[in-house]
Amino acid sequence: MAQQVAVPVRPRRSPPTRVRRPRLRGRVALWHVGVLVAVLVIIYPVLWMLGTSFKPAVEVISSIRPWPTHPTLDNYPDGWTSNPNVTFGRFFVNSLIVATGTVAGNLFGCSLAAFAFARLRFRFRGFFFAIMIGTILLPYHVLLIPQYVIFKQFGWINTFLPLIVPHFLATEAFFIFLITQFMRGIPAELDEAAAIDGCGPWRTYLRIVLPLTRPALITTSIFSFIWAWNDFFPQLIYLNDTQKFTVPRGLSLFIDQTSAASYGPMMAMSMLAMVPVLLFFLAFQRLLVEGAATTGLKG
Repeated sequence: MAQQVAVPVRPRRSPPTRVRRPRLRGRVALWHVGVLVAVLVIIYPVLWMLGTSFKPAVEVISSIRPWPTHPTLDNYPDGWTSNPNVTFGRFFVNSLIVATGTVAGNLFGCSLAAFAFARLRFRFRGFFFAIMIGTILLPYHVLLIPQYVIFKQFGWINTFLPLIVPHFLATEAFFIFLITQFMRGIPAELDEAAAIDGCGPWRTYLRIVLPLTRPALITTSIFSFIWAWNDFFPQLIYLNDTQKFTVPRGLSLFIDQTSAASYGPMMAMSMLAMVPVLLFFLAFQRLLVEGAATTGLKG
């Protein structure tokens, strides 16, 4: 009968505990301090503008502190009714009209152009796409005088049409490139299946490709709204009547010809001007991140 030999069992060693080095802790603490300092530097102008909107006129000039010593709410009603001919609410309505028209124009024109570059096959497609990308480098001021002459012949000066209609003609190369890259990531088999079912290019664009491009369209909408809401130079060129001024043009009215400014009411209206942009961004923040993360990953 074989004799069983006991095999000694080696004691199980516990995994060594990792000791966090003091140098690593110092780097992490330094990183957090640097981030906090950067955040304070970025938000300080907003905090200063918020505090100045509650300062009386004397304190705005004499004090450099961002918070008011003797806060007042008079800047908000004074800024709202600062112009005897029109209230600041009219400027908000005008900006909303221009921003909404710009968003609609970019969604329509840029998505159509992107569909042609991404899904259709035609001669010199790559050449025209390169020319379109090259227009990003073209300064706006180069086109200002020819556009002004054309719009004047159309009778569009002092109207919202020069600010809205060009966007329906796919003039924003950045958004065309953004949507094109997203559409290239959609499987081409969907177009083939749609063609077998009898869909032409228009029905394929409307029923197949466009619904799948929703994240890129949301990203286009957000940036279009923010840029149109904050834009100042085109409104300065084409709008002459105070009744048709947008919010940026309305804010410029607080500075008169002697360069004297009503800083308190101007900062109060500037704070109100940030509210629509902030609400629009918060409402579509998740879709904006999704569109930025998925655009250009394929294709």
